[in-house]
Amino acid sequence: MKLTYDVQDKPKSGQIVVFALQQLLAIMAATIAVPGVVNQVTGSHMTPSAALFGAGVGTIVYLLFTKFKSPVFLGSSFAFLGSMFAAFSGAFAMSNEELGFLGLIVGAIFAGLVYAVLALIVKLVGTKWIDTIMPAVVIGPTVAIIGLSLAGNAVGDAVRGAAGNVAGDLKSFIGFFCAFVTLIVVVVCSTYGKKMAKLIPFIIGIAAGYLVALCFTLIGIAAKVEALQVIDFTPFKALVADGVGVKTFVAVPEFSFLKGIQGIKNAVAGVAEAADPALYRSQLVTYFVSVLVAYVPVAFVVFAEHLADHKNLSSIIERDLLAEPGLHRTLLGDGIGSMAGAFFGGCPNTTYGESIGCVAITGNASIVTIFTAAVFAIVVSFFSPFMAFLSSIPSCVMGGVCITLYGFIAVSGLKMIQKADLNDSCNLFTVSVILICGIGGLAFTFGKVSITSIATALIMGIIVNVILRWSQKKKAAPVEEKAEEPVEVNEPAGE
Repeated sequence: MKLTYDVQDKPKSGQIVVFALQQLLAIMAATIAVPGVVNQVTGSHMTPSAALFGAGVGTIVYLLFTKFKSPVFLGSSFAFLGSMFAAFSGAFAMSNEELGFLGLIVGAIFAGLVYAVLALIVKLVGTKWIDTIMPAVVIGPTVAIIGLSLAGNAVGDAVRGAAGNVAGDLKSFIGFFCAFVTLIVVVVCSTYGKKMAKLIPFIIGIAAGYLVALCFTLIGIAAKVEALQVIDFTPFKALVADGVGVKTFVAVPEFSFLKGIQGIKNAVAGVAEAADPALYRSQLVTYFVSVLVAYVPVAFVVFAEHLADHKNLSSIIERDLLAEPGLHRTLLGDGIGSMAGAFFGGCPNTTYGESIGCVAITGNASIVTIFTAAVFAIVVSFFSPFMAFLSSIPSCVMGGVCITLYGFIAVSGLKMIQKADLNDSCNLFTVSVILICGIGGLAFTFGKVSITSIATALIMGIIVNVILRWSQKKKAAPVEEKAEEPVEVNEPAGE
């Protein structure tokens, strides 16, 4: 599609603010969901504001490494959830939760080093091997799987209506109605809206969905019908629980490195107070080895998703990011950005499909927009009322937005294979295997290491494609014909 704003274009100042806010809203739900999931599973105390701050810093780091040529926002990575669980479970086993935050930082450093090594290899050998083992018939369906694998999340959010645990069809219907309003407003604005409306369809859609949800909520409160109460006002109530003051409006996020420092102090004290200091030190060593084992393999898996994301983004902005600024730079930016994100927020970062979808749908690839969104993420993480508002946006409203975002990612992947000849059995089986493995959710877990369905589908596709291409070449190879031996003819002797 034709971009309204190319990578190096700079919209007007007022527009940049609105565009950046839209990018922030697109990535916000997933970014602050990661610490929430970790807290729910492990009982830890990560904070969404710190995760948002870390995402902003990580994005700026990424932009610096990619020479401000790759327009994508980095947010909290779901791929490392199992690794983060391991970091906290080991820390809780030693009765030192703060050590878990140190584990998050150390783990992200290990993962970032994997990216650095891969970047060095790419710098030395180039990227031609990627086009050989991962052509369009491999990358295309893999990108489609990234969107399709998230379909369940979008639909699940779309029918999550009431703020409380209310059972029944009314709750789902109300949630879907809010999601449907959001979806239709986004689609109509993006398709038929004037220039500005086309560039901010998500802001308009979220505003419309939030307004409808607010109407249902107010009616539900008045009628005392819990199923109608779509918006949860708990974040706002928490702000004024202790009265109105400076902290109500401005609060410094609880950064991971601060808790990590406390974890070190606790560990030092634990060694001093332990009945067997040598055993306690051995437990500490074992803990960090387990963190290493939990993070490093996942980094190799995420490498595959990194490739797919940047191939997809390259097709949208019509320039090969693997060539310029180069895959080695995007890898370094992602890796160092993950370290920075974990240092502040505890969560390793990754390039977000929601951000790529936002670029594709709005046609706004301006790098200034992405940079401003990153700055916004840092600033609003200190601004308590705005964080409360973000937390209060109903899941169903974000579900309506995500249906379009995830769907667009899936379609972008399918567009990559449009020119491929699917009458060719090699292409047909490669695409088929990737789609079925990905949609079917083929994933593996080995101890603390999980291989996602996306990575599994990509690996399966590469293997099938390589085997079939090799067989095809072998079959097509010319067979040397054996030269016929001359036949001796005995002529009759002359008279």
